Amino acid sequence: MNIILLGAPGAGKGTQAVRIAEKYKIPHISTGDIFRKNIKEGTLVGLKAKSYIDKGQLVPDEVVVEIVENRLKEADCKAGYLLDGFPRTLAQAEALSKITKIDAVINLDIDLKKLADRLTGRRICRDCGESYHISTYSDKACKKCGGEIYQRDDDNIATVNSRLQVYENQTKPLIEYYSSKNLLKNIDGGQDIDKVFEDIVNIL
Repeated sequence: MNIILLGAPGAGKGTQAVRIAEKYKIPHISTGDIFRKNIKEGTLVGLKAKSYIDKGQLVPDEVVVEIVENRLKEADCKAGYLLDGFPRTLAQAEALSKITKIDAVINLDIDLKKLADRLTGRRICRDCGESYHISTYSDKACKKCGGEIYQRDDDNIATVNSRLQVYENQTKPLIEYYSSKNLLKNIDGGQDIDKVFEDIVNIL
């Protein structure tokens, strides 16, 4: 089963991606992870990507597509995969359609105002990465490991609103594209985590 997971920053993609990958025994492919892996290993395409990143430029679609295509050729993708963070643009979606067949596109749909509140209230453990929200946990130490809890620099209101606006502008064409192919499935991402996962399983 080949799945794409769409959702704005803070919509809960990371949590649901882990669960989907475990249930269906497929790799969770995050473009951020494969970028870092290729750069670390010094692959040709990784070096290409790094040359843009080092200049503070966006990595061009053709380089992103090449990195993803190479990853999808690996043995663990034979039974399917879950793509998270790709495609981000219509050009990437069209390029992907020439590489592989997609079975379902899951869109975690959530009100952007709720997302802004969720993200600006998010706190992270500096040591283990555990995530908390000030509405349910206000301690300064992590429950899991005792590490310091802090707010990420990009979780301030101005940056969050900017990220959400960029996401909305990028994603609208993708939603229309996959809707036209009858692949898009909208899930209410504002529900309880378990209910969101239950809805995803029912669709898949």
